[in-house]
Amino acid sequence: MGSIALMVAHSFLPFPAEIVGIANGMIYGPVWGTVITWTGAMLGASTAFGLVRALGRPFVQRVLSSRQQQQLAVWSRERGGAALLIGRLIPVIAFNLINYAAALTEISWWTFLWATGIGILPLTILLNVLGDQMLTVPLWAWLLLGGIAALTWVILHFHWHRGIRTRTLGD
Repeated sequence: MGSIALMVAHSFLPFPAEIVGIANGMIYGPVWGTVITWTGAMLGASTAFGLVRALGRPFVQRVLSSRQQQQLAVWSRERGGAALLIGRLIPVIAFNLINYAAALTEISWWTFLWATGIGILPLTILLNVLGDQMLTVPLWAWLLLGGIAALTWVILHFHWHRGIRTRTLGD
């Protein structure tokens, strides 16, 4: 129950839920860890979606013109589900941000639930399997993984700062 509560809290507090998923895999194994992590994430996402839908939509309606609201409604009906699913499958996009942004659109509850449920499942399974296997992975594999993560960070950091310099110099 505590793991589910942590996943719900993650929808409102900025902490890495991946740690909870890995811990659930270590404690409960890959199957039950996945069930617990996924259930908590779905409860948290649904709660955040409902609150933002109730409190944030009036703000959006005041800010957007009626034409923009109509365009958002059409986009939500035609492409919202696919966009939400793709966003969920990309692990670097913040889980909470997707919850909040989706609630501000015309995406239906049903679309939000199925796209979120399917979209978070692969990473949830991966984290719980990783947690279950964490203590049996050889040191060389952890060093390789750490090296890949560090190289990825360096490349992204370089491209980020290069893009900022380019935009600054071009202005």
